[in-house]
Amino acid sequence: MPMWVFGYGSLLWKPGFTPTAQVVARLAGYARSFCMSSIHHRGSQEEPGLVLALDEQPGAACTGLALEVAPDQEESVLAYLRERELVSSAYIEKILPVELADGRTVDAVTYVIDAGHVQYCGGLPLEEQAHIIARATGGMGPNSEYLWNTARHLDDLGLGDEDLTWLAARVSAILG
Repeated sequence: MPMWVFGYGSLLWKPGFTPTAQVVARLAGYARSFCMSSIHHRGSQEEPGLVLALDEQPGAACTGLALEVAPDQEESVLAYLRERELVSSAYIEKILPVELADGRTVDAVTYVIDAGHVQYCGGLPLEEQAHIIARATGGMGPNSEYLWNTARHLDDLGLGDEDLTWLAARVSAILG
């Protein structure tokens, strides 16, 4: 049985590996939101940014991509993802069922936010999120670039996210 990874944020546009298949997929029980303070990749200790995470919410669902990993690359991909995603232990690695657009259900490696972690910041108003994203920069570049790339890729996949679309426009306006 192949290994699958669920992508909902930067994994959509920068997976860091070459998937053998990409299928639109839906994860029930979680919402995509800017609910994680970023002190490494898209912000700093002095000026934290915000990154997307899957926030567990009954009745919610997140649509993204299921990325299939080549059998001979499973170990290296998992090691890479753990180094990338578990840098501050704010994410929890879970194997969760995702429903593929073709009707199949597969178990996928999924990174969800630990709501008890100090970097969890769920529930911030969108306007506050926009101002944080507009000013933050981290080791991987400007927080705004992360937002714009993710929003654009979701739109390109036909999976536009209302909040991300609004945030992308608002951050552009703030930055002039």
